[in-house]
Amino acid sequence: MSVKTVHTNAAPAAIGPYSQGIVANGFLFTAGQIAIDPATGQIVTGDVAKQTERVMANLAAVLATVNATWADVVKTTVFLHDMGDFPVVNEVYGKALGEARPARSTVQVSALPRGVLVEIDAVVAVP
Repeated sequence: MSVKTVHTNAAPAAIGPYSQGIVANGFLFTAGQIAIDPATGQIVTGDVAKQTERVMANLAAVLATVNATWADVVKTTVFLHDMGDFPVVNEVYGKALGEARPARSTVQVSALPRGVLVEIDAVVAVP
């Protein structure tokens, strides 16, 4: 099995000992993306909707490293600091995905990196 790391400057650089994504056996496994603006390295200001928009843009940038789109996404996991934010996150998420409907898990966690409100990762079939 070959394993290849992916990297793009259009998504935040890894802030620890991990990669933005790994391609293995025809799938891209993304790191969880949070609401970091890749241009500034800072968390975007605003509510959970603004943070989710940034997260989805960051994920789209990682998908683009393997010429994938949301239609190629097999599974996502959404981590929320507050499950009460689910309706807002779901709306932003749905707009970003368009017609794509990957499998998804959503869980509430007690804390996320850098105090963000949402983190999302994805498993993607590489086209």
